Amino acid sequence: MSRSSVTLKQRLAQQSIVVAPGVYDAFTASMAQAAGFEAVYVSGAAIAYTKLGKPDIGLVSMSEVADTIALMRERVDAHLVVDADTGFGNALNVQRTVRVFERAGASAIQLEDQTFPKRCGHLSDKTVIPAVEMAGKIRAACDARHSEDTLIVARTDALAIEGLEAACARAALYADAGADVLFVEAPKTAGQLREVTAALGSRLPLLANMVEGGSTPVLGAPDLQDIGFALVIFPGGIVRAIARTAQEYYRSLHATGSTAAFADRMFDFGGLNALLGTSDMLERGKRYETLFADDAPTGKDGTL
Repeated sequence: MSRSSVTLKQRLAQQSIVVAPGVYDAFTASMAQAAGFEAVYVSGAAIAYTKLGKPDIGLVSMSEVADTIALMRERVDAHLVVDADTGFGNALNVQRTVRVFERAGASAIQLEDQTFPKRCGHLSDKTVIPAVEMAGKIRAACDARHSEDTLIVARTDALAIEGLEAACARAALYADAGADVLFVEAPKTAGQLREVTAALGSRLPLLANMVEGGSTPVLGAPDLQDIGFALVIFPGGIVRAIARTAQEYYRSLHATGSTAAFADRMFDFGGLNALLGTSDMLERGKRYETLFADDAPTGKDGTL
């Protein structure tokens, strides 16, 4: 499977906004790509929800995210924008994280300026490290990457703690440190979203985060593009959708003792295998079994 000939850096330089839905494994990544998305967001929160069954409070490890990236990259060629939390430590940890994630197949690596353990950007009582320390971590990330096509996304969570002006000042410092994309987390109004683009839009591409029920009003991609954002992520939407469906499925099965009542809301065996491409994969494997049949050496009795 070949990667897109257009790098994410080149794509973000185009006028139209990039929409990256949240994914948490190869299955969801493959369905997002099949739906037409050119980029997906590997959400640390979604991995915590689905892999651990726990909230986004810094419990996911670097190796768990790296394993997830590698499995996705084997399945899809979409650009992978990867949530790397705080880099899982100091500047040296950041460098190791960047090298590991890049080798696994990340197209962009997002780092944030929260203290460790971090928490979801839309939860209260966050704390942040000094801006100069975060700037050093961004520079360390840039120094560690093998290719400049691997983008470093600098996220600041300072708005909730220090205010919008200070958050934008932090983001500008992170741009000076070498970041490729800027991400001011959790503006509270559409007006604050506009203030972010007014302050930073001339510097670098900007990322907007749409969290259903979070601190920021959920706007559509066209509106965010008009405001001045180059990339929008919907990180946890897929988990919220699947969680609602799964809850209803299990309740129905428990109540009725059968899946019949839910049949019109699920794939049957054949439908799921069609989605996965099972027949094509088996046929591809079968071709290899006889690929060199005409060239195989034989003994006197006609056997190998």
